[in-house]
Amino acid sequence: MSNIIYKDKSYTIVGVLFEVYNNLGSGFSEIVYKDALEYEFKKLDIPFVREKEYKVHYKDVILPHKFYADFVVFDKIILEIKSIEKLNDKHTAQCINYLKVSQCKLAILANFSKEFLDHKRIVL
Repeated sequence: MSNIIYKDKSYTIVGVLFEVYNNLGSGFSEIVYKDALEYEFKKLDIPFVREKEYKVHYKDVILPHKFYADFVVFDKIILEIKSIEKLNDKHTAQCINYLKVSQCKLAILANFSKEFLDHKRIVL
C-alpha cells in the first residue's frame, strides 16, 4: 500500500466532517455546514482559514479571476464543502484548480448529501 499524504491530518478532518454530519444530518445549505465545521475546528484547536482567497498568476500579471477555497486546514489541505444531490467531475475540477493556485497537494471534497456524507481525496 502506498503512503497516504497527510494521513493523520486528513483523518482528523474527516472525523470532524462526520461529527458535523452526525449532529446536523442532511438537508441544510452549505453555509450551515461550513459554520458548524468552523465551530468544530475552533473547539478542537485545529488551524484553518475560511474562504481563503487565491490569485492566479499568469506570466507577469495577476489575472482578474480569484479562487476562494472554503477552508484551508493545517495550512496545507484544501477542504471544499458541498450540499448537493451528487458530486460530479466539475466539483473535482474545482478542487484541482484550488490545488494548482494554492500549491497545496491535497484537497478533500465533502458532500453533505441527502442520504449520507460523501467525501473524496484529491491529490495533485
